[in-house]
Amino acid sequence: MKKRLYAVGPVEMYEETFPIGGSQVPYFRNQEFSDVVLYCMDGLKKLANCDEDGEVIMLTCSGTGAMEAVIINCFDQNDNLLVIDGGSFGHRFVQLCEIHKIPHTPVEVPFGTVLTKELLEEAAGGGKYTGLLVNIHETSTGQLYDMQMLSDYCREHDLCFIVDAISSFLADRHDMKKYGIDAMIISSQKGLALAPGLGIVLCQPRILKERVERIDSGVMYLDFKDHIINGKRGQTPFTPCVRVIHELKRMLELIDEKGLDNMLDNADQTAKVFREGIKEIGLSYPDYPLSNGCTPVLFPDGNAPEVNRRLIEEYGYVVNPSGGERANTMFRVGHIGNHSPEDSRDLVRAIGNILGK
Repeated sequence: MKKRLYAVGPVEMYEETFPIGGSQVPYFRNQEFSDVVLYCMDGLKKLANCDEDGEVIMLTCSGTGAMEAVIINCFDQNDNLLVIDGGSFGHRFVQLCEIHKIPHTPVEVPFGTVLTKELLEEAAGGGKYTGLLVNIHETSTGQLYDMQMLSDYCREHDLCFIVDAISSFLADRHDMKKYGIDAMIISSQKGLALAPGLGIVLCQPRILKERVERIDSGVMYLDFKDHIINGKRGQTPFTPCVRVIHELKRMLELIDEKGLDNMLDNADQTAKVFREGIKEIGLSYPDYPLSNGCTPVLFPDGNAPEVNRRLIEEYGYVVNPSGGERANTMFRVGHIGNHSPEDSRDLVRAIGNILGK
């Protein structure tokens, strides 16, 4: 039985990138590979609406590695950060600040609570801050935070705005210029629908000049300055995930062929069809704002693990289980990657069959 990924990462890939994964990894310290890297950098800037004078930093690591790289290259002990802590992925930013001894205040968003300006201001308590970190789509709960509200808050208080868009990039609309995002983090195995291993940080000129240039990261492998210098010639300081970068080039070509708006509209329709179908079979999802990238499905009878197991065994459908206190009452369905509204209907039918609906 062929498995189909309805997970949030890795996601169902596109056939157009498959051949690259089965090919010989080419040599990379040459102009041919440099041209691939430069093409990818330019394409990513366009997708994120990053300034031409911004930089794209390609790191061979997971998304968490890219998150840590931002912390150590953009902040130090003289900073004081607000960190949106609404689930396991937002909390990871808190942990990174603790490890690197960056002063910070968590903005706790309990499950079922919508992040509002009032909640943000209450947590801030009138303190003096220099930056705000957010996992804009808290994948562990499915909540999509209000980008405009956060953007306005950062502009009002002159905060450095760091957005982890790992699970919402190419599912929801992102615009670095419009929202004043100083640095945005993405990774290969989510909306880009590639193999894992490539963490990417897009930096705007302001954060490069005011922070990256003056802060000593204290590390070698994740140092932004070294990556930026090498990136000018289309290279990385150390051996990159060569094959994934070639996959990225093909994926960017595919996005150009399909059209970004069409892909975003498809993600929107795929999510809507699934959510409508879930309601029709008597299930529900939280009523806070959701990303097009993921739907948390609620199981009041506590049978989420059983439904999950049968989806895999009987249909080959793989979704994301939840952990902790919601392990029995929720699992999460991804809509990013190579999915269509018809795929959503197939999954809803399978869940309905298992529940006898």
